[in-house]
Parts: sequence; structure tokens; C-alpha cells
Amino acid sequence: MQVFLITFGVFMLVIAAMAIGYIFQRKTISGSCGGLGSVGIEKECDCPEPCDNRKQKLAKEAARRKMLSEHRII
Repeated sequence: MQVFLITFGVFMLVIAAMAIGYIFQRKTISGSCGGLGSVGIEKECDCPEPCDNRKQKLAKEAARRKMLSEHRII
């Protein structure tokens, strides 16, 4: 039980130190390797042509945006 408490305390100290560092530096938290963009993949599936379901979702979203922009009163 003593080992568990010591380990838990060490983890809490590390988490607190990271939180304090984040508060003072005000940087966004990011991965160390830059993610998929660093290896040339622009999207998750990296397919040349989206599937039918994706095309339908994109068409619905485009229609929704068009409708909202046409009905907007300025």
C-alpha cells in the first residue's frame, strides 16, 4: 500500500507541474511528432475519392450552408 501511495503522489506532482507549466506558458498542447500532417496525409482516410455516404453528408452540409446564407437578413 505504501508503494501505491508513493507512486500516486509522484504522478500527482508530475501532473501539477505540467499544469503549472501550461498556465505560465499559454501554449497549446500538441503532440511531439506533429500528427498526420507531418507525413503528408491531409485527411484521415487519404482516399482520392470520398465514399457515397461521405458525398451525401457533404452535399447536405453544403445545402444547409446555402440555405442559411440565403435566408440571412443583413
